[in-house]
Amino acid sequence: MGVMRLGYVHARVTDLEAARRHYGATLGMRLVHERPQTLYYKAWDEWDHHSVVLEEGGVGLVKLGYKVERGDDLDRFERRAQAFGAITERMSKGDNLGVGDGVRIVLPSDHVIELYQEIETVGTETGTVNPDPFPRHLVGVGVPRIDHALITAEDPATVERFFAEVLDFGVSERVVTELDGGETIGSWMFCTNTPHDIAFIKGPNGKLHHFAYYLSDWAEIKRAGELFAMDDVSVDIGPTQHGITRGQTIYFFDPSGNRNEVFSGGYITYPDFPPITWTADQLAKGIFYIGRELNERFTSVLT
Repeated sequence: MGVMRLGYVHARVTDLEAARRHYGATLGMRLVHERPQTLYYKAWDEWDHHSVVLEEGGVGLVKLGYKVERGDDLDRFERRAQAFGAITERMSKGDNLGVGDGVRIVLPSDHVIELYQEIETVGTETGTVNPDPFPRHLVGVGVPRIDHALITAEDPATVERFFAEVLDFGVSERVVTELDGGETIGSWMFCTNTPHDIAFIKGPNGKLHHFAYYLSDWAEIKRAGELFAMDDVSVDIGPTQHGITRGQTIYFFDPSGNRNEVFSGGYITYPDFPPITWTADQLAKGIFYIGRELNERFTSVLT
């Protein structure tokens, strides 16, 4: 299996108290630990110690963490990453709160990912014996789990090749300038059976486009939008639907300007899933299938 899933997103924020209100009161994540200038959050249906780390001191992505199945996966992926030409560094238990030994890798896009096999588990808020479908004490949106991240890269094709050759991710969808040899300007990749666990679009190296939370259906997306209005959250786009991944979505910002997403729907992927191709002239419909004006406004930023 190798890489099993996205485990955590570590991001910077400018105002820790404003972030506390957004991620705690509006999104409904639970604060599990607090250090000077750093907050650790988990969602109610996650069993790991945390899935979001917020560090005061700027805006943007610090790193992404991915959990692997076995300890020897760390050695295997480290060798592959080095052979690919990536910079790697071993991390020790305690370098990250609750996380065991691992490998830190600098991607061709200058983003940092961490691979680890052990993390402290604290359980979900419904437990594993005769559980209820959800906890009674949900706050705000009540997001159940983190889902994926999308980052920008000057050369998405090389980052796609890294995740395929080094980490065994599959490609679900790809945007190219033209069929038969065109440049790749976007890629959506999976290690689970969702439409994407990571995605890349053409843009500056090292930047975060968004990280997303899973919701169960369109009704939950709509309810999230209503709560964002109640809490004066800055909504970017939505509620609407993606063409790429077929997911329903709202893009919105935390108080520091980090883009978040709530996402539902999509399709199931398998190891033999045939990649779907979009051409650049249809990118607007691919990003937001519904709403021509939204499409044109958003894709003008990407291109």
